[in-house]
Amino acid sequence: MLAKKHLFVVGLILLAGLIILNCAPGNYRWNQEINPGNKAGFWAGIWHGLIIVITFIISLFNKKVGIYEVNNAGWSYNLGFLLGLCFSLLAPWQKKYLRRKKE
Repeated sequence: MLAKKHLFVVGLILLAGLIILNCAPGNYRWNQEINPGNKAGFWAGIWHGLIIVITFIISLFNKKVGIYEVNNAGWSYNLGFLLGLCFSLLAPWQKKYLRRKKE
């Protein structure tokens, strides 16, 4: 029973990973040849910052996936990317630090 539960959880994680990669930087949505003038903005920057760990690992094996969208709107994308990046990378460490400080 426990093995089936673990297999189910692994399946959900893989499914979520595939869904996330559909929205990763470097996809056709912001390709200027296909969609001219459509650039990644603030919300796309937040999303790309949040999924940076997954996209970095995938980008090591797939040249079409990047960790940063080059066709962006400028400062608004950069701000969103940095906010998402800080939340993605620093939030787990903050929780661990706060738990240790309370003891």
